[in-house]
Amino acid sequence: MKKTYEIRDIDCANCALKIENEIKKVDGLKDVKIDFMRQKVFFDDPDNKMNADELQKIARKVESSVSIFNSNIEKPISKKSMSLNQMSFITGVVLLLVMFLLQAIIGLNDTYKIIIYITAYILIGGKVILKALKNIKKGRVFDENFLMMIATIGALIIGEFIEGIAVMLFYQIGEYFQELSVNRSRKHIESLMDLKPVIAHIKKDDQFIDIKPEDLIPKDHIMVKTGEKIPVDGIIIEGETYIDESSLTGESLPMYKSNGHEVMSSTINLNGTIIVEVKKTYKDSRVYQIIEFVEQNTTKKAKAEQFITKFAKYYTPIVVLIAVLLAFVVPIFAYQINQTTYSTELTIFVKRALIFLVISCPCALVLSVPLAFYAGIGASSKKGILVKSGSDLETLHKVEHFIFDKTGTLTKGEFVVTQVFAEDKDFILKLASHAESRSNHPIALSILRAYKKDIISEDIKDYHEVFGQGIKVVYQQKPLLVGNDRLLINNKIQFEIPDIKYSVIHVAYDQKYIGYIVLEDELKMSSKETIALLTKMGKQVTMITGDQSAIADDIGKKLGITDIYSKQLPQDKKDIVESLSKQHKTAFIGDGINDAMVLLSADIGISMGSLGSDVAIEASDAVIMHDQPIKLIEVLKISIFTNRIVIQNIALALITKFVVLSLGALGYANMWLAIFADVGISLIAVLNAMRILRK
Repeated sequence: MKKTYEIRDIDCANCALKIENEIKKVDGLKDVKIDFMRQKVFFDDPDNKMNADELQKIARKVESSVSIFNSNIEKPISKKSMSLNQMSFITGVVLLLVMFLLQAIIGLNDTYKIIIYITAYILIGGKVILKALKNIKKGRVFDENFLMMIATIGALIIGEFIEGIAVMLFYQIGEYFQELSVNRSRKHIESLMDLKPVIAHIKKDDQFIDIKPEDLIPKDHIMVKTGEKIPVDGIIIEGETYIDESSLTGESLPMYKSNGHEVMSSTINLNGTIIVEVKKTYKDSRVYQIIEFVEQNTTKKAKAEQFITKFAKYYTPIVVLIAVLLAFVVPIFAYQINQTTYSTELTIFVKRALIFLVISCPCALVLSVPLAFYAGIGASSKKGILVKSGSDLETLHKVEHFIFDKTGTLTKGEFVVTQVFAEDKDFILKLASHAESRSNHPIALSILRAYKKDIISEDIKDYHEVFGQGIKVVYQQKPLLVGNDRLLINNKIQFEIPDIKYSVIHVAYDQKYIGYIVLEDELKMSSKETIALLTKMGKQVTMITGDQSAIADDIGKKLGITDIYSKQLPQDKKDIVESLSKQHKTAFIGDGINDAMVLLSADIGISMGSLGSDVAIEASDAVIMHDQPIKLIEVLKISIFTNRIVIQNIALALITKFVVLSLGALGYANMWLAIFADVGISLIAVLNAMRILRK
């Protein structure tokens, strides 16, 4: 049984990792993940034995202030104007400032200064000290709180009061700025969760009453007022308006919608009351799938995150051991070499060990790497591209071979009249439109769109649809045939079959051949640009389609794709993608239900979210909500930039710490350089990660 709970008041990613490890120790629980960014706990509980209270008890063994509650139960989170820790911190800073002022005006003796220093230290670092002591009591010694406490108390003992307080001061300031950065990134992810509509106006007995969107069923009629979110997927049956689809598609321009147009849940009705017929329940609607998509998949960690998780687990105990050896063992050899006393060397090396501990805090790595991936997911979501996880974002930049479906992916999946061959082009369109006026076939709708004039239904008699061939009808007292060549052959109409690759609709009126209409599947606006940019980036591009070779080759020629597989069944597509995946990292981009198995076969599956099938979206690793291929370039650039930032942060933290740790051990680093190596590098890494949100 899959469960999700809200978790609040976790101070850092490292704390979340510790809580996650504690929960994993519970027998029977599987797939335990804590999403620090979105403050959620996910796990599989087959025996249904774990609830929020039990979970909270486990979490509070690590962090006493943590709260866990059921996601389905709204629990107000208290907003305090200022926490006790913040008040204590500010009081400590003010006390220091007052002391420096008094020292400058009247002077203070050493006893008073020491008392004020210690008081200020406790006020500023109280939270860190308290957490360290609680963790020690619980048997968890080696963490960043312990490092800070032992290093700063040691600094006070050897008389380095300003340096000891400064470590705590800047550590707390660094934590505050890190929290701000995390919250900013968190808001971009959580904005997807704000998609959920909260109310629906359903028509009952000629009046509208308010109900929850979850209670709507297909065929219900609902009213959506100006400024309201559309609660479920449906079709407009009355009224016209402009719809803001930016929350789902990333498209900034409002879309005009009127009778017969489909509307998606969670999009906003901008300027007119409309009546919508419900087509799907809320749980089957697009917005619910998106929320589920994000809820269940963002916890999958990238390899870089997994490396940092393992690294932090062993790193802290090792540096503490080195610090102990540096403080107490090295002086034994040093005083013999330098011909001094052990106590003299002990003082020197204890100070070096304390500096070593401050430098070694792993905060920059533990926080900045996952933050970079979350920022990348957030930046993608702003542009209308949903990426399931940091792992998928990391993999995407490694893709060398992009494989596209044709219909609905590179083309619109809608027929468009491109040519009319007849003596009187307007007349043939008129005849074809009247014959097709009662059909909802895509070809019929395309012809009607091309005609753009009113249909006189009184002129149409004896309508008959011939399956797989076309339409037979009497128009203005004369027989009219509109369809493929088989329809005309079966009705003994004399004509020549044109040598054309695309769909051809023949028209015969009063037993005479009038001409034909050519229909093509129109390219999406950005398809050609997308292929050109991928090629420029050095990527391989392939198109796989079930269409005939002539049509596939013509589309490929227009787009600049030379590697084409045509007349492929779904299983054939799957086999081709699996074969190509053995040679390179692949991404498959598709939209239809028959693409689901292919999406799963590629290293990265990317689906078209607006027109794509529900199954395809479920099977994919990323969803392009606006259905424009150019969005693929945008998410690819975000992926490349995100991975570049991750590498920069890892290199920055490791190289800086290695260099400064070496300097500290050799006595060339003071406490101020240690502060920079810890808090300074953490802030630089976090700010570097936040650059991704501006992409």
